[in-house]
This record gives sequence, C-alpha cells and structure tokens, in this order.
Amino acid sequence: MEKKDLRIVYMGTPEFAVESLRRLVEDGYNVVGVITMPDKPMGRHGSVLQPSPVKQYATAQGLKVLQPEKLKDESFVEELRSLHADLQIVVAFRMLPEVVWDMPRLGTFNLHASLLPQYRGAAPINWAVINGETETGITTFFLKHEIDTGEIIDQVRVPIADTDNVGIVYDKLMMLGGDLVLKTVDTILTGHIKTTPQETLAEGTELHPAPKIFKETCRIDWTKETKRIYDFIRGLSPYPGAWTELHEDRKQPVTMKVFEAEKVSGTPSAAPGTIETDGKTDFRIASADGYIKVISLQLAGKKRMHINDFLKGYRHIDGTYVK
Repeated sequence: MEKKDLRIVYMGTPEFAVESLRRLVEDGYNVVGVITMPDKPMGRHGSVLQPSPVKQYATAQGLKVLQPEKLKDESFVEELRSLHADLQIVVAFRMLPEVVWDMPRLGTFNLHASLLPQYRGAAPINWAVINGETETGITTFFLKHEIDTGEIIDQVRVPIADTDNVGIVYDKLMMLGGDLVLKTVDTILTGHIKTTPQETLAEGTELHPAPKIFKETCRIDWTKETKRIYDFIRGLSPYPGAWTELHEDRKQPVTMKVFEAEKVSGTPSAAPGTIETDGKTDFRIASADGYIKVISLQLAGKKRMHINDFLKGYRHIDGTYVK
C-alpha cells in the first residue's frame, strides 16, 4: 500500500499534537479526518470561541475536522465510520470508547509523553520532572480497554537536565514525537510490526503514576528537602506554576508563584518557609535542609518578574514567611 492510499484519522487538541499532524501531512500521508475538542469559550462572557491548535492547523490545510461533544454519540460514530479509516492516531486527546478505537482495520495507536509503563496518566511530563527523573521519553502503543496499557510499538529515550523545566522537556518531546509518529506509521505500512506487552517492561519495577494536576497539587511544601522543592518548581514551570502564600505582618496573605529557582545548601537559621533577603538581589526561602533561592516569580494579579524587580517594592520582608 502507498502512503496516499492509507486512510488516517488523527485525534488531538493542544500544540503538542500539532507537530505530529504536520509531519504526517508534509510526508504525504492521506489524513481523511481530524478529531479535536469543541471550540473553547473565551473572554469575559465566554462570547468568543477559541479553536484548538490542532483545529487551526487542520483548517489551514483544508482537512476535514470533527468536534464531537460526546465520543459515543451515534451521529459522530456514524460520521467517523464513513471516513473508512485504515488507521487512527491519538496524540494528547481524550479517553476513547471501544466503539471508536476498535474501528479501523489496522487499529488505533497513541503517542504518550513518557517511557511507558512509567507515568501513565494525564500529566506525564510534569510528574517526571517533579520526581527528579534524569530521563523520560515518548512511546507509541496500540490502544486497548485499560488506559495507557496497550502493547508498545516503539520508544525514544530523552535525558532531562537538572536545569530543565517542564516547558523545555515538553518542546523536546513534541518535536521527537513527530519523528516517532511518522516512524510508527511507516512501520505499520510495511506490515512488519512487532510489539512489546507493557507487563514485560513492568516486571520488578515500581511504577510511577501521572495523575491530572489541580491547583492544590501545585502548592509548595517548604518542610521538604531543597532538591524536592527545586524539582517541584521546575516540574510546574512555566505552567501551571508552583505557588505559595506570602505572609507579611498585618497584611492579607498574597499568592505567589515561583517559576525559576536555584538550590542553596547550608543549614537554615530559621524554620522552613522563612524568608531571608538582602533587599536587593538575594531572596531565599528556608527548606528542611537548605534554601531555595528565588529567581523569578509572580504575585496574584501582577506580571511575572525577576527577583531584582520584585525586591524594589518588597525591601523589608526579611524574616517573614511563606507557607
């Protein structure tokens, strides 16, 4: 079968999914349909509808776009079936019902941003960085009933530097994901594909989950060790942002997000969460075994700023605390 004869339906929503779709289109594959989330209401009154990055790209390329509210809706299932897809590809989309993922004759495969079976779940990149991993990767695997558990087709390993935040790792995996999706489809097209059960790779290994991240998940615990707090901050930077509360005497607490930081060793002279600063360039917060030196932050209702600019307006908070 030629590339132009392989009918592909692509499913994805965010920017991460655009790169793989772009690579398929530019390589000459026949993408007969793109499934993405409904347009998102934006603006003060939700009166402006914002299309997903995948829809924006697909529309610009003249591709057919479907945006179902419910994936089990009979009208959507029938329209999807009418596309006669040979293969479906999922990148950063939703959990699919069996009636959808079992439809094409060659199956449905997913690109996941971790080295499965590690970090199954909604936020694999964040949790890999939060947990201080020195390596992550991307995996293509065939879908089956249990989420993120299907047989592995291929993987690519990617190092995580100690200075990488989740944004940097995200960009690396997005670009490599495009390569891996293309390689996987090429392999499926040849008919010589070999898969590996995840159970084989999971034997004797502690598996780390990657659950969805909520606001309370992002709160910094200053009683933890410096390294764990440092990894936590970079694992949530630039989005959604690790946060804490700045407490000053006789003032209401202010929410403060920390985006960049450095580890500082040394025995803290005060309790975890206590601020030490020279009021000019050095702003550090005590942890269980050292300090976190804040480089950039954002107060609620303000813009993100470098610590030098922050301290111009907060010169006298030495000895106050965050929690």
